[in-house]
Amino acid sequence: MRRLILCFSFAALAALALIPARLAADLVWTPQTGWRVEGGALSAIAGPEGQNALELMNKARAEEESGDISSARKLYVQVSKKFPNSIYASEALYRAGLMYGKRDQFYKSFDSFQQMLVRYPSSEKFIQVIGEQYRIATQLAEGKRAKIFGIIPGFKNREKALEYYETIVRTAPYSDYAPLALMNAARGYKNIRETEAAIDALDRMINTYPRNVLTPDAYLKIAQTHASLVDGPYYDQASTKEAVTYYEDYMILFPGDAGMTSAEKGLDDMKIVLAKSKLTIADYYFKYRKNYKAARVFYNEAITVYPDSEVATQARAKLVVVDAKLEEQSAAAASQPAAKPKAPAKKKRFWLF
Repeated sequence: MRRLILCFSFAALAALALIPARLAADLVWTPQTGWRVEGGALSAIAGPEGQNALELMNKARAEEESGDISSARKLYVQVSKKFPNSIYASEALYRAGLMYGKRDQFYKSFDSFQQMLVRYPSSEKFIQVIGEQYRIATQLAEGKRAKIFGIIPGFKNREKALEYYETIVRTAPYSDYAPLALMNAARGYKNIRETEAAIDALDRMINTYPRNVLTPDAYLKIAQTHASLVDGPYYDQASTKEAVTYYEDYMILFPGDAGMTSAEKGLDDMKIVLAKSKLTIADYYFKYRKNYKAARVFYNEAITVYPDSEVATQARAKLVVVDAKLEEQSAAAASQPAAKPKAPAKKKRFWLF
């Protein structure tokens, strides 16, 4: 008999696990009836725990409707802690997050929403809650101050906004909010001068969402960010080359985009810097090392980088001088008599006494 009961219990649990999401019950609230479970195969399965949770939920909503946000929030939190397995727990966390948000307690609001997403990922409010989190992150990024105890304004915390944007990307990578969060995170990183983090965020945006409507802007922004790291023709040109690559990719992939004029100017500036760096190296070999062959190589590279630039014109003029110097060296080498071959060195002899 005991085995039969156990088998029946497992079968019942398996059947419940196979119930489609659309058959799940919905929570509905009206001023006349309060909270009630409506529709779905689970609408009648509430039990004593559900009844106790329902009483607290109705009290919380009554406080909320009367304007007592603090009392409502405490009751919603109580429901989520005491009855985490009830059908009301997810809604309780959601509404607690809303109550925190109404008092500008952004950190607690975000955390309450995150608990709901982690504990109840199949909630029909999943995307709605991600939207609430995105709104909180954006307010913090714009400099809005979170309030301590819902009363005292705290300090601005734009770094927290960046943390929240990254949380949104991890929690809902395939939502419409993830690309927005990455773009805002990149801008935020750049504002606090964490340029490498900004580049990483834009790179993830490009690689993860190549067909998103924001991707063209991401290409342009990452090119401009690399360009901001360029210190001039006398320094390392790794960032210059990266900027050139992204500007060119942007212009090839999105020829009709609104940022084309900005991209063309940016590419022109970067190519000029790169060509000048080649010209600078060539001048060094020409003036200080008298290595005309090396100078010739770098003058040619300056022309190749940007053939139609003023830098290329200067390089061509200097190539004429370099070629003349190379001819002089060849003529001087040809006019000198051939050196006599050296006699082989005599072997040393050692005497033994």
